[in-house]
Amino acid sequence: MKITLLGAGAWGTALAIAFAGKHDVTLWSREEDVAVDLLNTRENKRFFPGYRLPESVAVSTDFSAAVASAELLVISTPIAGLRPTAERLKTLNCTLPLLWVCKGFEAGTGLLPHQVVIDVLGLGVVCGALSGPSFAEEVAAGQPTAVALATNHPEFAREAARQLHTSRLRIYANDDLVGVEVGGAVKNVMAIATGTCDGLGLGLNTRAALMTRGLAEIARLGLALGARRETFMGLAGMGDLILTCTGDLSRNRRVGLALAEGKSLPQILEELGHVAEGVYTAREVDRLARQYSVDMPISAAVAAVLDGRLNAAQAVEQLMARDPKEELA
Repeated sequence: MKITLLGAGAWGTALAIAFAGKHDVTLWSREEDVAVDLLNTRENKRFFPGYRLPESVAVSTDFSAAVASAELLVISTPIAGLRPTAERLKTLNCTLPLLWVCKGFEAGTGLLPHQVVIDVLGLGVVCGALSGPSFAEEVAAGQPTAVALATNHPEFAREAARQLHTSRLRIYANDDLVGVEVGGAVKNVMAIATGTCDGLGLGLNTRAALMTRGLAEIARLGLALGARRETFMGLAGMGDLILTCTGDLSRNRRVGLALAEGKSLPQILEELGHVAEGVYTAREVDRLARQYSVDMPISAAVAAVLDGRLNAAQAVEQLMARDPKEELA
């Protein structure tokens, strides 16, 4: 299959490496300097240093040519780049099937990625999300990984999962696109919360409780938006939550750890040097929870800390001071 990855950040580069042994891969970069490095050294020194891009992967800065050469497109930008990329595809009258790996709600609109894509390209677009417990670094290194591929077209989901499946990247087809996207988005908020609690030294009991109650919040919002409950017990729900909340490669967890140290958000983001989607998603999740009357106290606490309305210790005290309630209510 001819695959073009639109975006040469960490994920675009990692997937190019993962797919190169089986497919004809093109990696498109918006940044000229990144493309030059990739062509000259086969290394993405700016966004993904330390991993060699196979010689078989073509590198391009020509958007139209990169799209024209493909049978499948994978948008590998942060969610902020999803709409602009879809709009560029619209100008080309592109009708190719489209996947994305970004996770979150679009800032300002609160739309899930598939809603953004459909808003730009129309209901007829065949599209979907590749999501699950996966760090780009481990995918590029060939560590065994399993993710879900959810689309608006079940037959395409099954065929794409079969085609993209490799000996190191196991892909499961899924037809609950809303559930997979909600799981991928809100787990980043929970990773900030977990990192904060770990940074405060609150212990493993606290971490376990926070992750479990966080999963309940994810499921509540997902059900309100039309997802199926069982999705949150799978790779894009519990699986991704466990990884992002506990793995030291998690950018969102690192944001939480830094918040616990008392660092300001601008300082944290500058030191991080990469996008941490949970920072922007937290505000949208809090707004959606209020809009749909969904009880999401952990998400609300994270949003309050990020906005400077509470510090980390105050947020924990607020959560612990809530009235008792039935667990499964």
